[in-house]
Amino acid sequence: MIRLFETLRAKLESGARVSDAEALALFECNDLLAIGELAALANRRRNGDKVFFNTNRHINYTNLCVNRCTFCAFCKGEEDEGCYTLALNEILEKAGAAAAAGATEIHMVGGLHPELPFDFYLEMLAALRADCPQLHIKAFTAVEIDYFARLTGQSVEAVIAELKEAGLGSMPGGGAEILGARVREKICPEKISGERWLEVTEKVHRAGLKTNATMLFGHVEEYADRVDHLARLRRLQDRTGGFQAFIPLAFQPDNTRVPGAKGVGGVDALKTLAISRIYLDNFRHIKAYWVMLGLKIAQVSLAFGVNDLDGTVVEEKIGHDAGADSPQALSREQLCNLIRKAGRVPVERDTLYRELRVY
Repeated sequence: MIRLFETLRAKLESGARVSDAEALALFECNDLLAIGELAALANRRRNGDKVFFNTNRHINYTNLCVNRCTFCAFCKGEEDEGCYTLALNEILEKAGAAAAAGATEIHMVGGLHPELPFDFYLEMLAALRADCPQLHIKAFTAVEIDYFARLTGQSVEAVIAELKEAGLGSMPGGGAEILGARVREKICPEKISGERWLEVTEKVHRAGLKTNATMLFGHVEEYADRVDHLARLRRLQDRTGGFQAFIPLAFQPDNTRVPGAKGVGGVDALKTLAISRIYLDNFRHIKAYWVMLGLKIAQVSLAFGVNDLDGTVVEEKIGHDAGADSPQALSREQLCNLIRKAGRVPVERDTLYRELRVY
C-alpha cells in the first residue's frame, strides 16, 4: 500500500492520470488520512486555499412523477398525500424573494409530471427571466430533458435549443445516480439508462451549456460501480469539457424502498469525496453537498480535496424528504464561518464560477 501512495503522489505531482485499478485500490484501502492527504495535494495544486459557495435558492416545482425510483422519497403519484405542483405565480414569488435576498441563482428540478405540457416549462423560464433577470436559471436534469423530448416528439437538440432560448442558463447534473446498468436496474429501473444520461448530457454540452455531474452512493452499489461511474464521467469530460463540478450525493435511506441499502457513514463519505478529487483530473471542482452530508462532514471534507460547499440553498426538499437532518438553509455568514474555521478562504461565486467576492 505504501508503494501505491508513492506512485499516486508522483502521478499527482507530474499530472499523470490515475488508473481505474488504482482508484479501486484506494476505495479498498482503510488509510483514510493517507487518501485525504493525496486529495488535499490534488486540490491545492488546482485551487489553492479557496473554497467556493454561492447564494442560491432551490425551487422544486412539482413532486408528481411518472417514475417510481426505489431510492426516491420525493416523488408522488396524483393519489398520494402531499403531492403538489406549484403555480407559476408561486414560482415567481419564491424567485422574487430570493432575488431580493441577494441570490444569484435559482436551482430548479422536479418530477416527471404526467400532465404538464412542455409549454409550461418554457413559460416558466421566460417569466423568471423577465421578472428576475439578475438570477441565473440552473434547471432540469438529463432525465427531464429526455422526458421533454419524448413528450413533444422532438429531438433532444431541439428541446435544449427551446429551453435555452427561453432562459435556461445551465443544468445541475442530477439523475445520474449510478450509471452502471446492474445497480440502475435495482434502484431506478424506470429511469433512463446511464448511457442515455451521458448521451443527453453530451448534447447539452455541445449546445454550449455547462452542467454538473452527480453520483448517488451508499445504497446497493459496490466500489467497482463507483469507479465505473467516475470513469464514464471522466471520459465524457475529456470529450466535451462541459462539466463544472462533481457532486457525490450521500444516499439518505428514510422513506425509500431500497432493500438492503447500507447508508453512508462519515468515513465512507470522506473517502468518496477524496478519491473523486484524486481521480477526476479534468474536473476543477469537487462539491460537498452539505444538505446530504451534514455540516460537520462537509466542513471536514475541505481537508479531503473538496473546494466547494454549494450555497445557501433555501427550502431543499429532495434530501430532506429522505431523512436529511441538515438545516433547510444557511446564510452567507454561516458558510463563511464554516470555511474559515477549516483554515480556508471563502469565495462567493456565481453559477459559472466567476468570483464575486473573496471574504
